[in-house]
Amino acid sequence: MEKKNCSVVTEFILLGIPHTKGLETMLFVLFLPFYACTLLGNVSILVAILSSSRLHTPMYFFLVNLSVFDMSFSSVTCPKMLLYLMGLSPLISYESCVSQLFFVHFLGSIECFLYTVMAYDRFTAICYPLRYPVIMSPRICGALAVGTWLLGCVHSSILTLLTFTLPYCGPNEVDHFFCDIPALLPLACADTSLAQRVSFTNVGLVSLLCFLLILLSYTRITISILHIRSTEGRRRAFSTCSAHLIAILCAYGPIITVYLQPTPNPMLGTVVQILMNLVGPMLNPLIYTLRNKEVKTALKIIWHRTNHVPES
Repeated sequence: MEKKNCSVVTEFILLGIPHTKGLETMLFVLFLPFYACTLLGNVSILVAILSSSRLHTPMYFFLVNLSVFDMSFSSVTCPKMLLYLMGLSPLISYESCVSQLFFVHFLGSIECFLYTVMAYDRFTAICYPLRYPVIMSPRICGALAVGTWLLGCVHSSILTLLTFTLPYCGPNEVDHFFCDIPALLPLACADTSLAQRVSFTNVGLVSLLCFLLILLSYTRITISILHIRSTEGRRRAFSTCSAHLIAILCAYGPIITVYLQPTPNPMLGTVVQILMNLVGPMLNPLIYTLRNKEVKTALKIIWHRTNHVPES
């Protein structure tokens, strides 16, 4: 067999957002406030929960984990994208590309696992209120949190190894604003069918399993809420769960659109990924803060203390 002469790719060129040539400055001005609000909003939630002993409960423990995830997830891709929009080099080294893909899927899968754990927490609190402190003890909560991070690491390691064990020796232009599987596989100079099938199955199974567990939890929660005699009790239970459900819908819509399409649409994928990386992490603090009296109260106390305003 005749060997091909090819040089190993040592860096990739991120082509950025399709069909936006000449709009870089406008997009930078548009996206920067989103990223800043993501950081500010999630830091505010962290400070509010950590500074208020009343919020040291399992639900808020997992909300702290979600806030850390949101800041980290945005920070994997947004700074590089903003630098590119400022006119700096779109080059990314091979090693940085590997890291970026790993952390995108590591943190993305943690979101799925974390929402599942949060659904289980709400299920336990509403369906088994008397046993809740025992079932969701600090030790169990810690184990569940560590479990989500470990599962995310395993999931992402499989996808990253499958993608980067393939040889990249030809074109190095990534038709995306960050390194991701659908944009990288077409650049490989080998058969990518196994990587495509495993990545589709892996992402699909994780998303489907988590979604079914969340659906099961909320089905049981709804049945239990409908049996609550007090109107105020039903209202409080629905209010607590509705924020979580809104956040789940915002998370699962993009995952299905980007990764579970039989024939991916690059432009649609890019738009949805921007929503996932910029809008989603910014919305979570708003969803959980605006619909949560305890968090709003904690933030007001911090504001009063910071500005030396007497609490009303």
